[in-house]
Amino acid sequence: MEFPISSGIGARFEYLDEAGSTNDVLVTRATGPDAQAWPDLSVVVTDNQTSGRGRLGRTWLAPSGKSLAISVLLRPRLATGPLPANRYGWFPLLAGAAMTQAVRGVVEAATEVTVDTAADDSPRHEVTLKWPNDVLIDGYKVSGILSELLPDASGLCIGTGLNLALDEHDLPTLTSTSLLLVTGAVPDPDAVVAAYLTEVRDLTEAFLAAGADPVASGLHARVTALCGTLGAAVRVELPGGEDLIGTAVGLDPDGRLIVEEQATGELQAVAAGDVTHLRY
Repeated sequence: MEFPISSGIGARFEYLDEAGSTNDVLVTRATGPDAQAWPDLSVVVTDNQTSGRGRLGRTWLAPSGKSLAISVLLRPRLATGPLPANRYGWFPLLAGAAMTQAVRGVVEAATEVTVDTAADDSPRHEVTLKWPNDVLIDGYKVSGILSELLPDASGLCIGTGLNLALDEHDLPTLTSTSLLLVTGAVPDPDAVVAAYLTEVRDLTEAFLAAGADPVASGLHARVTALCGTLGAAVRVELPGGEDLIGTAVGLDPDGRLIVEEQATGELQAVAAGDVTHLRY
C-alpha cells in the first residue's frame, strides 16, 4: 500500500505490512535508544493490525486489508516550556475532531457524486464526534481513538482505527459501520490518512500557538460544533461502575463533558466514562 501524500505530511512516516498494535510499535520506537529519530508528528500505519486495543481495555480487530490503524506521535511543547498536564486531555478530542473532519470529507464527496447522478432525494449522512473520541456516521461507529502518554512523559501517541472496507459480515458490532457501506466505494486510503494528518497538524499548531488555550485557539469551538453528544440524552458509565443519566450540555475548559443530571438537575463534569446516546 502506497502513501505518497501522507508521507509528505508526517515528519516520519512508516507503513507496516502487519503490526500487533501500531501504538505499541510507535511507543517503543519513540522511547527507545533511537528515540531522537522519531520526532513530533511521526506516523505508523498498517492495514493489518492483529492485536489492537480500544478504550476501557477492549480489543479492536478487523480483517486484513479492510481497515486502517494509524498512530501519530506528538511531542507538544509551548514556547514558554512544557505543556501543562491538564492540557493533554484535549488531544483525544483534537484527534477525534480531526478524524471527524476527514471522514466527513469522504462522505460528502461521495454524496456530491450521488446527487449529480441520481435523484435529489439521495440520502444525506450525518458524521459526528461522539465524546470523547469515536466518529459516528448516522449513529454508527466508523472510527475509534486511543491516546496514550509515553512512559517517559515526553509526549503522547494517538492511535486511530478506521473501518474502510468492512462489509456487513465483517462488522465487529451491530453499532458499527464502514466507509464502504456508507458510500458504496472504498476510499483512497492515502487521501483519508492525509486529510486526518493535516487536521491533526493544523489543530495542534493552533492549539500550541495560543498557549494551549482551547478557547483562544478555536479548538473548543471546533470540537463543540462537531460533537453529536452535546444536546443528547446520555448514560455515562463512570469508572467506579455508577451510571450518570442526563443531558450532555457542554464541554468545560479541560474538555470534560458537562452532564445535567436527570434526577437532580445538577451539573457534573465527566473526565472519563463510557457514553451511550439514549433514544426515547
